[in-house]
Amino acid sequence: MEIILLVVAGAFMILGVLGSFLPVLPGVPLSWIGLLIFYLIPGIEMNYLFLAITLAVTIIIYVLDLVIPALGTKRFGGSRKGMIGATIGLIVGIFAPIPFAILIGPFVGAFIGEIINKSDSRTAGKAAFGSFVGLLASSFMEFIVTFAFLILFLYQFWTYKALIF
Repeated sequence: MEIILLVVAGAFMILGVLGSFLPVLPGVPLSWIGLLIFYLIPGIEMNYLFLAITLAVTIIIYVLDLVIPALGTKRFGGSRKGMIGATIGLIVGIFAPIPFAILIGPFVGAFIGEIINKSDSRTAGKAAFGSFVGLLASSFMEFIVTFAFLILFLYQFWTYKALIF
């Protein structure tokens, strides 16, 4: 049983790191689930403080992952409608069955929002580029956190390996 839980936890950790690059997978939440499953292994003492802190980090990063593309739009001269468009585009992109929709969605949403705001196409393009830069920044941030969670997982595994095997 311990080995099965360890393999499942490790799979979630790997999926989490991959999810920081693949927009269809929520990287940080998957990594956190991997940590949680690890602590469900019989014989490993449940560390509620560790899980609570990593859960808080997970929630903060997940929210920032949704907000940063809109902030990138604003930073590059976008209006409120451009920010709303980038957010709507991101949400639509998450659920769209089109490949790379999550990358294109915020860009298109910000562009449309700026056009609705009566901005010229140059300003709209600049704001849309800002949403793309924001998406890249949030993906990098997500990678750093999932990688840190992976390091914590490996450290905990090394600490408890005698109990598991």
